[in-house]
Amino acid sequence: MSTLRVGIIGCGRPWKSEGATGFGMSHFHARGYADAPEAEVVALSDLVLAHAQAFQERHGGDALYEDYREMLARENLDMVSICTWPHLHAEMVIAAAEADVRAIHCEKPMAPTWAEARKMASICDERGVQLTFNHQRRFGPEFRRARELLRSGAIGELVQLEGSCGNLFDWGTHWFDMFFFYNEERSAEWVLGQVEPSGGTSVFGIQVEGQAISQFQFDNGVIGILTTSMAEGWPLSTRIVGTDGMIEAALRTDPLRAWVKGSGQWETVALEGENSLEATVALGVMDAVEALKYGREPELSSRKVIKATELIFATYESARRGGRVDLPLDVEDVEILAKA
Repeated sequence: MSTLRVGIIGCGRPWKSEGATGFGMSHFHARGYADAPEAEVVALSDLVLAHAQAFQERHGGDALYEDYREMLARENLDMVSICTWPHLHAEMVIAAAEADVRAIHCEKPMAPTWAEARKMASICDERGVQLTFNHQRRFGPEFRRARELLRSGAIGELVQLEGSCGNLFDWGTHWFDMFFFYNEERSAEWVLGQVEPSGGTSVFGIQVEGQAISQFQFDNGVIGILTTSMAEGWPLSTRIVGTDGMIEAALRTDPLRAWVKGSGQWETVALEGENSLEATVALGVMDAVEALKYGREPELSSRKVIKATELIFATYESARRGGRVDLPLDVEDVEILAKA
């Protein structure tokens, strides 16, 4: 395969640098492309041209654009990374697909509405475009090892999946995705949710709730529960509950631990591999490049991501209705229910 021509849309300042307003995810994408011999970043687009110029100095990229549509029209790109805020994802993904880009790797969450999320996935499917979203936790060694332990039978049969995080939309998309990852991509059948808008905040331009709870069931009978809160100190963790024990994978100093029936205590599990944000994002990019090369489904495919996104909006819809929502979610106009 000839070298893939890659363009990046959104070249914000690096994470924790002066003036940064986000995580600077495009810089982590760039590491992935640099580590993939089949790909080369050749074009950059940002509304603030100085950001693209600073990005170019760090990572390369020949052509600079303020208008991403002009970049798509002129550069004959094979692959595009979209590293912008969620409300821009749909228009940019669709524009890239219509420009005959072969693969699109977009930041999460998918979009602020269920209709936009479905439209992106549908158009890319129709045009044969490989669409992926950055659910990079799938490449974290703590989460991969947790699934290995579950598969090995270390805690018996899977019974329940639990998680806690800040909100359903921005953080919840990761944990919902992890539940599918742990449960072998089984489909969810129904969702029962409640949302409390007060105490929420704006995340990347999207208003999220102060508290929420989502309960759902997979088609193999496994129950999922996600609780969210913007309260200080609320844990960022996932728990796998089996008939003979539990496994916890979380963002903390001991990222993976297990409690096995008969042990009477939690034991930390050793991990191999780098689990930094930069490393896992880069692995997701490299996997998308490799999937395009060999014609296989990427780990972060839209087919998987849309299932996590459906749980987000089904939870909001359940709260709006005041009752259980059966899946698939067939209401087009579901939006984030986080305004008092």
